[in-house]
Amino acid sequence: MKKLLIALTLLAFILSLMAGKVWIVPTDWFGDTADGWIMAELRLPRAILGLGIGAVLGLSGAVLQGYLRNPLADPTVVGVSSSAALGGVTAIFLGLTAYPLGLFACAMLGAGLAMLLLAAMAGRSGGPLGFILAGMVLSTLAGSLTAFLISIAPNPFAASEIIAWLMGALTDRGIDDVTRALPFMILGGAILLTTGRALDALTLGEDTARSLGVNPARLQWAIVAGVGLSVGASVAVSGVVGFVGLIVPHFIRSIVGERPSATLLPSALGGAILTLTADSFVRLIPGPGEVRLGIAMAVLGAPFFFLLLSRIRSRAT
Repeated sequence: MKKLLIALTLLAFILSLMAGKVWIVPTDWFGDTADGWIMAELRLPRAILGLGIGAVLGLSGAVLQGYLRNPLADPTVVGVSSSAALGGVTAIFLGLTAYPLGLFACAMLGAGLAMLLLAAMAGRSGGPLGFILAGMVLSTLAGSLTAFLISIAPNPFAASEIIAWLMGALTDRGIDDVTRALPFMILGGAILLTTGRALDALTLGEDTARSLGVNPARLQWAIVAGVGLSVGASVAVSGVVGFVGLIVPHFIRSIVGERPSATLLPSALGGAILTLTADSFVRLIPGPGEVRLGIAMAVLGAPFFFLLLSRIRSRAT
């Protein structure tokens, strides 16, 4: 299974390098031509970011669903995405995008504050209920403040820029964006991958998990740090791309089973495949510009979400 996912990830990465309004075949990737420049300056950074963003979103979704034991959980539940988005919107509102690190730093600051507040509000018990309630509070607050900033934007152009950024896209991202975001994604993803054993133990009940040496508070801190660093960096560099963390873990569980640790790496690979493929197809839609990646994922994810709700409801009855 993992070999197949790795092969599909490689194919999706190659497709991302080739696809666009102008297709670039592999023989033209390294030439001293316009196609070679497009490959080095635009396509390659975009593909690397698509790979990283999809991987951390899929991995975060698998970890959160395993920890909260809730099939509807994804990175947006804990408020990190909306808090990072609030930071980015604040940067645009204040004109800090004129500085090279302005938007990225503000978005990461928003994610960092969300991590601290989430850990503080969830308490020391490390319980999933307090965790998800704290995340809902943060998400609602950050969303309200974001809407407030849009409503008082100094001019229509600023409001339009904010809304366009919030829709999520990888258009015109360069190697500087890769060097800023990728280290945080790698660090956050590495932290999340270490939670597999503890998540397996939690499926036996919290008391049993404690007897097996799992520290719930420490696990909660690891999840907060991992999701905050990785998802915060992804939002900082691309805007909000939703539904990857919801869709992919469900598909992976149907193949590898319900054991949380078995879903982590496959969910990361599945998230990368989905994001890279979706980003390739949005470039191929006819028109003068590109459909935003966040919009494409919402169109794909919303029907899946309703299907999931109907399945959960049918099981309950």
